[in-house]
Amino acid sequence: MNTAELLVQCLENEGVEYIFGLPGEENLQLLQALKRSSIQFITTRHEQGAAFMADVYGRLTGKAGVCLSTLGPGATNLMTGVADATLDRAPLVAITGQVGTDRMHIESHQYLDLVAMFAPVTKWNAQIVRPSITPEIVRKAFKLAQAEKPGAVHIDLPENIAEMEVVGAALRKDSQEKTYASLQSIQQAAVAISQATNPMILVGNGAIRASASEALTEFATLLNIPVANTFMGKGVIPYTHPLALWAIGLQQRDYITCAMEQTDLIIAVGYDLIEYSPKKWNPDGKLPILHINLTHAEVDSSYIPKVEVIGDISDSLEEILKRVKRQGRPEPHSLKIRDEIRADYEQYADDYGFPIKPQKLIYDLRQVLDAEDIVISDVGAHKMWMARNYHCLRPNTCLISNGFAAMGIALPGALAAKLVHPNRKVVAVTGDGGFMMNCQELETALRVGTPFVTIIFNDGGYGLIEWKQMNYYGESTYIHFTNPDFVKLAEAMGLKGYRIESAEDFIPTLKQALEDDVPAVIDCPVDYRENLLFSQKAGDLNCLI
Repeated sequence: MNTAELLVQCLENEGVEYIFGLPGEENLQLLQALKRSSIQFITTRHEQGAAFMADVYGRLTGKAGVCLSTLGPGATNLMTGVADATLDRAPLVAITGQVGTDRMHIESHQYLDLVAMFAPVTKWNAQIVRPSITPEIVRKAFKLAQAEKPGAVHIDLPENIAEMEVVGAALRKDSQEKTYASLQSIQQAAVAISQATNPMILVGNGAIRASASEALTEFATLLNIPVANTFMGKGVIPYTHPLALWAIGLQQRDYITCAMEQTDLIIAVGYDLIEYSPKKWNPDGKLPILHINLTHAEVDSSYIPKVEVIGDISDSLEEILKRVKRQGRPEPHSLKIRDEIRADYEQYADDYGFPIKPQKLIYDLRQVLDAEDIVISDVGAHKMWMARNYHCLRPNTCLISNGFAAMGIALPGALAAKLVHPNRKVVAVTGDGGFMMNCQELETALRVGTPFVTIIFNDGGYGLIEWKQMNYYGESTYIHFTNPDFVKLAEAMGLKGYRIESAEDFIPTLKQALEDDVPAVIDCPVDYRENLLFSQKAGDLNCLI
């Protein structure tokens, strides 16, 4: 047995189902070992797509997704997806091929110090310098990748080490028992909530990772406390719940901002500062904060909790609930805010203007998809509208990159989502800019048999940047481009392509595309004049409603 074969045995021991990546000269031994493995290697068209697939696999399963590249340019191509996994708290293991250790002391073809290069974007990384240490490195990599806060790790395998003979075996996986909050912190939290007259819950992705949706919903319901979620916390509480205030996280004022300005206690549950900076909602640091999470709060002058409850989130909520003495309903102001949010959302139900308003597109998308179906949002102007207007009944049914906010994630991410949940409908929502960054992975999706629908918000430019330029300068610069015929592009790849010609076309077209047995692309012209109209409305928003 050589080192590459031992590495594959260790990956099998970790329960790895898929490895996403590209073949190369320096990972030949590893690819040969995978040929005899239960692990399915999925050959992608670009390493960035491979890393995004591993990223989304990790977010949906809680198990580290694995991506593979060769050295040099293959490894540098992985970097964006690896960084996204770290900042979006998705468990991921990246494996790179490398020159032999006998070439590292001199200038050598395609050689880069990959351990040094990946260090800033991973939780931990290491090079296998001796065959015998392979089991320890693999076990540590998966343990750290999956531990809170999860993220990316990196293993570098030199080609001469990969082919060396070795005797060894995978290490036994140690069990990670739950940790529980101290009774003192539980009691302090209960007192803080009991004394608050208008508390508000801010829930983030950590609550999804901790499977705390049911406990959070019960906690909010029994204590009558309204709940706002971050972009990455969608679905922790069903959007139809009467206490759900939907998503917070826009750079501009919105209805939920008004609700936060009226509260006297923020109960932050599974909230991560990287999802939405507290300087946006607590700039002077005066709002009292109760921090409930698996890890301690990051230090930030706008986020200094009066109480930190550190331990299993569901258990913490249940124990606090037993001790809280709280009566009554939420303040009428909070309920009025919810009415305003819902009215704003519903007003687009019968809007048939064309090009289609982003709010209308997203409203109709929600009507077509079931509660368990999955949407992966790319990054761009459409992401702001998806974050604000696409609402979820279940956790992990709308995935948005918001820690790193990397364009190009939606399409490869949708492929991974379909692998994880083959019986659910999966939709990638992207702009025309993000689509062109990784559209080559549609061929991968066709080849591996993962039919999903890609909806392109087509405006012929980088709409989010134009939005910001117009807000700052009143004019836009360097953001426009031309597009290919997306329908013909899809058809040339063996896919289904559709073009929306009117607002009435969208729902029947989407339903048809979701029934196709191959990936489908829907080209949809979008009216992004709504961006600046929203900015104007946000600037005029009067919170004293």
